[in-house]
Amino acid sequence: MPSHPDHHIDQPTDGASPADQAAMNHADTDHGSMDHTSMDHGAMGHAGHGDHVARFRQLFWLMLVLAVPVVVFNGMFSMLLGYELPNAAWVVWVSPLLGTVMYVWGGRPFLTGAVAELRQRSPGMMLLIALAITVAFLSSWGASLGILAMELDFWWELALLIVIMLLGHWIEMRSLAQSSSALESLAALLPDGAERVDDGTVTLVAPADLEVGDLVIVRPGARIPADGQVTEGTADVDESMITGESRPVRRGPGAAVVAGTVATDTALRLRVTAVGDDTALAGIRRLVAEAQASSSRAQRLADRAAGWLFWFALGVGLLTAIAWTLLGSPEDAVMRTITVLVIACPHALGLAIPLVVSIATERAARGGVLVTDRLALESMRTVDTVLFDKTGTLTRGEPVVSHVHAAAGHTEEDVLALAAAVEADSEHPLATAIVAAARGRSVPAATGFRAATAVGVSATVAGHEVAVGGPSLLSRHHAEPLEHTDAWAAEGAIVLHVLQDGRVIGAIGLADEVRPESTEAVAALHALGIAVVMITGDAEAVAHNVAAQLGIDRVFAGVHPDRKAAAVVQLQQEGHRVAMVGDGVNDAPALAQADVGIAIGAGTDVAIASAGVILASDDPRSVLSVIELSRASYRKMTQNLWWAAGYNLLAVPLAAGVLAPIGFVLPMEVGALLMSASTVVVAVNAQLLRRLDLRPEVSTARVLGARHPDATPTPVS
Repeated sequence: MPSHPDHHIDQPTDGASPADQAAMNHADTDHGSMDHTSMDHGAMGHAGHGDHVARFRQLFWLMLVLAVPVVVFNGMFSMLLGYELPNAAWVVWVSPLLGTVMYVWGGRPFLTGAVAELRQRSPGMMLLIALAITVAFLSSWGASLGILAMELDFWWELALLIVIMLLGHWIEMRSLAQSSSALESLAALLPDGAERVDDGTVTLVAPADLEVGDLVIVRPGARIPADGQVTEGTADVDESMITGESRPVRRGPGAAVVAGTVATDTALRLRVTAVGDDTALAGIRRLVAEAQASSSRAQRLADRAAGWLFWFALGVGLLTAIAWTLLGSPEDAVMRTITVLVIACPHALGLAIPLVVSIATERAARGGVLVTDRLALESMRTVDTVLFDKTGTLTRGEPVVSHVHAAAGHTEEDVLALAAAVEADSEHPLATAIVAAARGRSVPAATGFRAATAVGVSATVAGHEVAVGGPSLLSRHHAEPLEHTDAWAAEGAIVLHVLQDGRVIGAIGLADEVRPESTEAVAALHALGIAVVMITGDAEAVAHNVAAQLGIDRVFAGVHPDRKAAAVVQLQQEGHRVAMVGDGVNDAPALAQADVGIAIGAGTDVAIASAGVILASDDPRSVLSVIELSRASYRKMTQNLWWAAGYNLLAVPLAAGVLAPIGFVLPMEVGALLMSASTVVVAVNAQLLRRLDLRPEVSTARVLGARHPDATPTPVS
C-alpha cells in the first residue's frame, strides 16, 4: 500500500502554522525506538518470593499443628481457662519438648535474622523478636525445671508468638509475590516458537534464540515473539496485556510492536529490535522487582522504630530489674523483667508499613499502575498541582476530522466522501482519520492513486480528477483557500483542501482529538482541590483552545521539550508540590524533576527510568487512582503505626509495673494476648486495602460523587 507523503503531523516551528507545517513536511514520522536497560535475570524474576512464600506457608502450618498440643497441655493455659489436664507424668513434658522444637525450628528465621543484625551492629526487628522468643524459651524451661516460678511458664505464649510471627511473615511474603503476579503472567505470553526467515527459508526457533536484526513472520492470531518493527503487512494488534486497552491497535510498516502482543487478523513480517532482557516485557517485570526492593520513607521509619524499641525494651527491662530488686522482691524482679522483654516483640510494628505498601503495590499493579518508587506513592497524597503534557496525554496524539466546509454547489457529505475515496489507499494518520470520518457514508471507488511530495495525493473518482492536499496543492492550481480555514488553523487544526478537476470544492480540518476521559480527570482533580496545569509545544492559541475545553487552570505553551523541566521548577519555586504526567516522549527531565513523575501509556518508553509511577493505559483518569491509593495507604500506615507503637509504649511500662503503687500490675498472660492481638489487628487492617476498586472510571466517579454502573466501591477508612 502506498504511503501518504503529504500528511505529516509535527509541531509548528519557525513561525509556520500547523497547517503549513503539516502540508510542507513530507518525511515519514520517526517515533523513536524503545530503549531498555539490560537487566539481571535474578532481578527480574520473582521465584525467590515464591520460594519464601512456600517455605513460610509450610513452616506456619507445621508450627500451628505443634502449637495446639503445646498450648492445650500447658499448665498455665489450663489454669487461665479453668480446665483440668490429664493426671499423667507425660503431660507436663508435652509443652517443653514440643515448645523446644518450635523455638529451634519455627524460630530459626528470626534467630538467624538477629545474628545478621548483630553482625551489622544494627539492632532492629529480628533482634527484638529473637530476644522475646529466647527470653520466653529460657524462662519457660526454668519454670518447667522448677528453677523459676511457675508464673514464668511462657510455653503457650511462645507457641502463639512463633505462630503469629510466621503467619504475619507469610502474609507479607504472599503480598509481595502477589504484587507482581498479574505482571509475572506476562512471561507466559511469549510463544513457544518463532518463525525466523533465513535466506528465504522459514525456520522454527525458540524466542530466546532470536537476535536483533532477525526477520520473523507472525501468523494471524499468533503472539509476537520479540520487540520489533513491522516491515511488511498491516494487522490489528491486541496490546491489552501491555496497555490494558481492549481495542486492538492498527500496526503497519514502520510501526513498533511489543513481544507478547497478538496479531489478530493478518500476518506480519517484522525486524527484531530487542530480545530477552531488552524487551518491553522484561522492562515491566524489572519495574515490579525494583518496586518490591525499594524502601519508602515510612518503611525506613518503621525499621528505625524497631531499633529504638529494642533499646527501649532493654532499658525498661534493666530499670524494672533494678527497681523491683530494690523493693525487696527478687522474684518479682525476674518475673517483671522477663514479661517486659517478652511482650516488647515488635512484630506488629514490623508489619505496620511493609504489609500496607506491599498490598498497595499489588492493588496498583492489578489496576494498571506500576509503582517503580514506593516513595512516589507516598508523596502523591501531598501533591497540589498536576502538570499534564498535552499531546498524547490529554489528547490522543492522533488526528480526527474536526471541521468540514463545502464550496458553493457542493455538500459537506460530497467533500468528505470524495476525500475518503482518494485517501482509501493511504495508511497515513491523516488519511486514516478522513476515511474513519466517512465510515458509514457512501464512498465511491477511486483508481490511479498518486502521491506528490510536498503537494498532496490524487486519484480518479467517477471520471473526475480529485486531489487532497495543503498550501502547495492550492499554489499549483492557483487556487485560494476557503473562508473559515484561517480560523481552523489558528485553533491548531491541520487544513487540507479538496479539489475536483482543479477547482476547490471544499476543505477539511483535522485536529488532535481531546480524550473524553480528560474532562472527567480535570473535574475530579478540581474536586480534590488540586490545580491542573498543561504544558505543550503548541502555539498559544492551540493550547488555550484545549485548555478552555477542559477547564484547565494554567497553560505553558510554546515550550520546547528541553524546557519542560524548567516549568516544573517554576511551579515548585512558587511553593507547589508537582506531579508531572507525560507520555514519555521527551518528558524524562520533567518527570525526574517533579515531586512525582507519572509516565502514561504502557511504560515502554525510555522515560520510564525517570518516572516513579507508570500507567499501563493512556487514560488520564488513572491519576485519580494513584491519588486515591496514596491517600488510602497513608491512612492505613498511620493507623497501623499508631496501633503498633502505641501498644508497645503502653504495654511495656504496664508490664514493668509502673502502676504497682496503686495496685495494678499487667498480668503476663494478658500482655501476651495483647501482643498477639496487635499483630492480627495490623494485618487485618492492611488487608482492607484490597477492597479498594482502582479502575480509573470508578475512582473518578467516586471523587465526583457519582456511581459507576459496573462498580461496587467500598470505602476504605
